[in-house]
Amino acid sequence: MNYAKREKIFSLLKKNIPNAKTELIYQSPFQLLIAVILSAQATDISVNKATKKLYQRAGNAAQLSRLALNEIENLIKTIGLYKTKAKNILNTSQIIHMEYGGEVPNNRKVLESLPGVGRKTANVILNTIFHEPVIAVDTHIYRLANRINLAPGKTPLEVEKKLTKLTPKQFLTDAHHLLILHGRYVCKAQKPLCSDCIINELCEYKGKL
Repeated sequence: MNYAKREKIFSLLKKNIPNAKTELIYQSPFQLLIAVILSAQATDISVNKATKKLYQRAGNAAQLSRLALNEIENLIKTIGLYKTKAKNILNTSQIIHMEYGGEVPNNRKVLESLPGVGRKTANVILNTIFHEPVIAVDTHIYRLANRINLAPGKTPLEVEKKLTKLTPKQFLTDAHHLLILHGRYVCKAQKPLCSDCIINELCEYKGKL
């Protein structure tokens, strides 16, 4: 796929989704961080249901760091892997509260050192909160990049590096949300909605319907 086609694809996606943003509900960078930690192997809908209860009880790092582990588990038990995630968000909250004054740091190395935070989560925070031109590759973006030949790769990291290099610069900051929303609602894993796809004529998916 050449540069002109990639530029046209992102231009159309941007036109179709002019205000692309995360569907996770949050009121602060800290709340988004916790929501993204919880989102691993979970839908945004299920995370939003859990965080609604969690943030009513403890909405910032100081408050959350003081909760008992079993209380956090009970608040998020509808989420998969909730026991492990409860430990991670408690420990992360304590670190954010004690070492960073309750503020989420704009630093990849620090973010990735937090319990439950890997490269993908760090990229979401860096992009969504700090508007860094980075792309967090989740299952939707990984599938989409390979399926339509936008930036094929055998691992999420390979896809991320290719997307970062090949995406036209003017779309880099928005690329994560544009691609994830398109993958979630149009270029779905099962039965992609090819006939309704705004980039259908540019797509290189060999199984187009």
